[in-house]
Amino acid sequence: MSRRIIIVDDHPLFRAALRQTLAGGEQAIAVEEAGDLPSLSAALEADRDCDLVLLDLNMPGAHGFSGLLLLRAQYPEVPVMIISAVEDAKVIRRTLELGAAGYLPKSVGPAEIRNAIDTVLAGGVFVPEGVDLSGEDDQSAFMRRLSTLTPQQIRVLMMLSSGLMNKQIAYELSISEATVKAHVSSILQKLDVDSRTQAVIAASRIEQGQFEQLLSPDAA
Repeated sequence: MSRRIIIVDDHPLFRAALRQTLAGGEQAIAVEEAGDLPSLSAALEADRDCDLVLLDLNMPGAHGFSGLLLLRAQYPEVPVMIISAVEDAKVIRRTLELGAAGYLPKSVGPAEIRNAIDTVLAGGVFVPEGVDLSGEDDQSAFMRRLSTLTPQQIRVLMMLSSGLMNKQIAYELSISEATVKAHVSSILQKLDVDSRTQAVIAASRIEQGQFEQLLSPDAA
């Protein structure tokens, strides 16, 4: 049975090279390409039966962890492995804490790429060799709390960080303002923050890819 994999990266040459690498493996794989998140969403809306999404960590309109957050919010049943030139162990840990099924550095060779794909398709989690994910910090706890949000709560949080008011969020999500308020209250409780502003600041740092601030012990 053929496995469906979607490569999401804004560089056509990288997508082509990765497609060629996947074609050289033992498994039968149907590879699709998307240059941005809207194209990926269109492909998944047309057919949600997808075995794996390979998502670039930084693309136009989806910096930092926001692309992963949005994808996990919209399609929680679809496994996502990050592909990135960033090889910082703390960044790798963050993506796994947010629900990624693996992290694939762009510097690895074809054999390791196929091994990573096989690992995730078999239901495992792929971590690059030599990366130490041990150790905890304040942001590890925050990421775990963030991952407990429901898909709708993540949508609300990202809209809050974009500056939308409750009435606008209600309109965009086709829900009542009372439901939005209930989501906001639950978000504050789950993230263990005292105010809407604190939640928005934390979400904005994630969305903007402010890794250093996000990883610092005193980040909000």
